[in-house]
Amino acid sequence: MSSRGADQAVAWFREQYASSPEGVWHAPGRANLIGEHTDYNDGFVLPFALNRGTFAAAAPHEDGVLELTSRQEPGGTGGTRTVAIELDGLAPGSVSGWAAYPAGVVWSLRQAGYPVAGARMAVDSDLPQGAGLSSSASLECAVALALIQLAGLDVVRQELAGIARRAENDFVGVPTGIMDQSATLLCQPGHALLLDCRSGEADSVPLDPALSGLALMIIDTRARHALTESGYGARHIECEEAARALGVRTLRDVAGPESLAALADPVLRRRARHVITENQRVLETAALLRRGQVAGVGRLLNESHASLRDDFEISWPEADVAVDAAVEAGVLGARMMGGGFGGSVIALIPRDGAAVQDAVCAAFSRRGWPEPAFLDAPPSPSARRVR
Repeated sequence: MSSRGADQAVAWFREQYASSPEGVWHAPGRANLIGEHTDYNDGFVLPFALNRGTFAAAAPHEDGVLELTSRQEPGGTGGTRTVAIELDGLAPGSVSGWAAYPAGVVWSLRQAGYPVAGARMAVDSDLPQGAGLSSSASLECAVALALIQLAGLDVVRQELAGIARRAENDFVGVPTGIMDQSATLLCQPGHALLLDCRSGEADSVPLDPALSGLALMIIDTRARHALTESGYGARHIECEEAARALGVRTLRDVAGPESLAALADPVLRRRARHVITENQRVLETAALLRRGQVAGVGRLLNESHASLRDDFEISWPEADVAVDAAVEAGVLGARMMGGGFGGSVIALIPRDGAAVQDAVCAAFSRRGWPEPAFLDAPPSPSARRVR
């Protein structure tokens, strides 16, 4: 997170509102080291905060209106770059497009009993949208922090994560788990967050690959996804069906893969097998990191990708090619990341990743695909006020 990003948010606020903001808040995106589609199954995840995210420059608005402007949205005639939302009467479905996420945060805060007022807010982000890096949770959490602090309120971060999640689930209509908002609000630099998505218990686990001569790299495949339009919701439903068929509350309660013989439907059996084995991989990864054995995580990343590709069936061609090319170029492990059907790959690489980048770019070029983007991914701080 750079001071330049905060400067740009302030400049954008002044340009749009002809005044200065009262403060600037930053909420990072997140990468999930391992633990995909386990969160809404009450399982375990192991995300960490990125050094990129969303800036929200904000000031109070006396008229019960949330005025929003985003540098990332299109302008011009008919554009939606600037939006004004009446806060009284907010209800799910009353706001569409990108502004539904901030509006949902206001609605969710008020539903939780926090009387946030109107605000003017200028939003800027250096997170690629649709890349599986949780740009939506980053936006929600930057807005939430700005609103509660402008109102002089104090909300425990675990509770605020749940409030932001409700905005996405119940107001926007995306059935995500709690991982993204928790990572954005709770992560510490140099650590991943081992999160038990049933109990809410969170534990920081050391994650500093540089100490082992390694690094984490995000490969943005440029294949975009939208969780409201992809098969994300279908997988959620399939997991619920598998749990009902097995007579358990959620797939977290299944003892192990050997219990899946009771599932007659082979599709549901594969979905459940991924969730069960992924939970095991998360716990094994955390144990390796606590022992300082970062290199050992590579094998588990590869196993996770194979499970997401074959059992959960949410990978996409660019991700599979990126993983194969990266492994051939010498990474310790790599896997698709995020909700699936587009987005990014995470790879555990030697500190100099030039050969990996060259190999992945060459593989994409041979197929006539757009060149992927590469992001360094040092585990970074959580959301906070930066000015």
